[in-house]
Amino acid sequence: MIHGSCLCSQVQFEASEVLGPFELCHCNRCRKVSGSAFVAYVYAKRDGFRFLKGKDLLKTFDLPIVEKPPAYRSCFCGICGSLMPDPTGDSVLVEIPAGSLDVDPGIKPDKHIYVEFKAPWFKIEDALPQYDKPSLRKHRAARPL
Repeated sequence: MIHGSCLCSQVQFEASEVLGPFELCHCNRCRKVSGSAFVAYVYAKRDGFRFLKGKDLLKTFDLPIVEKPPAYRSCFCGICGSLMPDPTGDSVLVEIPAGSLDVDPGIKPDKHIYVEFKAPWFKIEDALPQYDKPSLRKHRAARPL
């Protein structure tokens, strides 16, 4: 099992396995919600994911819909503010902020996404593929999550 928690440890979860993609998102929403250059996300199958404690402490914020549903949702611990997985989703996969994992997930980042929105003060210097919005849509259409 892969375990994760928030900064204050009042919210804890586990997943039977962590899956890719392991994306580094540079969109302005992820930058704002993280206060950093990007947010790192991994995925787990919803049927292998569960909260161990603190699910009732989670808060969500939905940004109004910009292009098409669903809205951008931020889920976080109501005590310490740490980004957390969204317990309310109905998709097969749960998006997990990689920084909330307490152990090595066994996979490494595989791409930068929404690079056209990256922070002007951050330079991507690794060799990972970089996708802007159109190229990411094309990539995902060829390889759905």
